[in-house]
Amino acid sequence: MGEAQQAGGQEAQEPRSLAEWLVTPVLAGLRGRDFLSLRDFSPAELQALIGLARTLKACRQRGEPTPVLTGRSLAMIFQKPSTRTRVAFEVGMFELGGQALYLNAADLQLGRGESIADTARVLSRFVHAILIRTYSQDEVEELARYASVPVINGLTDLLHPTQVLADLITLTEKWGKLAGHTMAYVGDGNNMAHSLLFGAALTGLHLRVATPPDYPPQAAILEQAQALAQRWRTGAQLVWTTDSIAAVAGAHAVYTDTWVSMGQEQGAERKRAVLRPYQLNLQLLNRAAAGALVLHCLPAHRGEEATDEVLDGPTSVIFDEAENRLHAHKAILTALLAGGTALPAS
Repeated sequence: MGEAQQAGGQEAQEPRSLAEWLVTPVLAGLRGRDFLSLRDFSPAELQALIGLARTLKACRQRGEPTPVLTGRSLAMIFQKPSTRTRVAFEVGMFELGGQALYLNAADLQLGRGESIADTARVLSRFVHAILIRTYSQDEVEELARYASVPVINGLTDLLHPTQVLADLITLTEKWGKLAGHTMAYVGDGNNMAHSLLFGAALTGLHLRVATPPDYPPQAAILEQAQALAQRWRTGAQLVWTTDSIAAVAGAHAVYTDTWVSMGQEQGAERKRAVLRPYQLNLQLLNRAAAGALVLHCLPAHRGEEATDEVLDGPTSVIFDEAENRLHAHKAILTALLAGGTALPAS
């Protein structure tokens, strides 16, 4: 399929049956691949993951079992604490008929000096996929380089692609399609800002990232995202600004995240002081379009990056996002491990 043809598949598709999804060529093309960054996928592949997640969600709501990964195992390496990532992957693997193994890095030989390469080689002999949540993107990519099974990035300091997939699912549910809508991100130019840039680039969502000059998104990430939008001709307009009011003005959704990420506590008070003018409060939200959605990947430091009246307001979808982590993770696991195969007989 040519790039122009794939780019044309960027609008949200109506959910189909799980059996139909499994045998689509696009899912067959995802089987066995890694999930390290959204920039590694085409618009058609990302939309397929969104559509598959919505179908899996509908199956769950109807009480239909989806045992597509019976007999499969997922190793989950956590070097950072987790609520949503761990629970969603563990429950998701169970609901797909497989098994998830929680591995605290301190309990592994990895924590005693075994190399990432050797860990990847060993785990690949035991399990069908590896999830890792850690600090360095380089570690994730090294693990993927030496593993012979799919590796999933559960979060690094650079990127958080599984969260953004859940965000895109949530916005698709609310809007029907993403292309042509505008979202503002205000706060720290962190891993969420980076992955949102890639997600917006692939879906035609316009994204304005507003941060203080001291905490911008990485220039290379912004350039890569803009290049993706041009390559796939999605029409996404991606900009960085220091003006939060201009960024939010007329936006259909406003996103924020914690100001101090895990492992980055040094200098936290200074960072909070610099970011304070970027708080998502009712005054700032009122600059957005009427009914603008409020998003936050959680956990929230209430009263810091966002106020209670915004997080608990009538247009907040933060808990829809949290729920959709489960369906996003199930879609990733299904695509990487069962894409291109027929639904098992009941």
